[in-house]
Amino acid sequence: MRAIMYVMVILILASCSSARMTDTWVNKALIISHPKKVLVVGLTENLTARKIFEEQLKTELNKRGIEAVESYDVFESTFTSLKQTEKDIQNEIKKLTQDGFDTILISVVKGVDEKESYSGNRYMMDYYWRGFGWYYFLYQDAYFIDGYYDRYKVYHIESSLYNLKANNEKSLVWVASYNLVDPRQINSSVSNYVKAIIKSLEKEQIIPNAF
Repeated sequence: MRAIMYVMVILILASCSSARMTDTWVNKALIISHPKKVLVVGLTENLTARKIFEEQLKTELNKRGIEAVESYDVFESTFTSLKQTEKDIQNEIKKLTQDGFDTILISVVKGVDEKESYSGNRYMMDYYWRGFGWYYFLYQDAYFIDGYYDRYKVYHIESSLYNLKANNEKSLVWVASYNLVDPRQINSSVSNYVKAIIKSLEKEQIIPNAF
């Protein structure tokens, strides 16, 4: 009985990954019009998560009439796998503007925390088994359910939107920090994160609402 209840709790926790915004900043002076062509960049060593993130964010931006392109379709593989100099990066930015990109939306994992929660002991309050025999049989060795520890991770992620046509030193349009809690399922976790980004960009009127 205890094992069944423990498994049920773990399954519930595993399905509750969420993305919560912790901080945000907007440069109102640079919000002149909605982006026309955005390069979506997910900066992470997890190539699967990067691909899913860039594809989902591209889809959401497309729904809002914005052309979006995944970085893995634009950058050479060596650009993301090798450390670049400032000159290399500036040359890449020059190529992007020549190809019609006016905006870059980049997301970076800035840290990971290991967390631990304790459920605490609690008394059993199950009155479905009203017969004394069954009740005593089920609970003869347990007056309360033992507490347990659950360990999970919190990813600290930062997303930033840059205007490629502005002065390079003052091109940041929007930045927001998020805590992604317990991302055990990549698809659902990335989906929650993308929804949080889109919601914030819509709220600040940086992008239009979906058609």
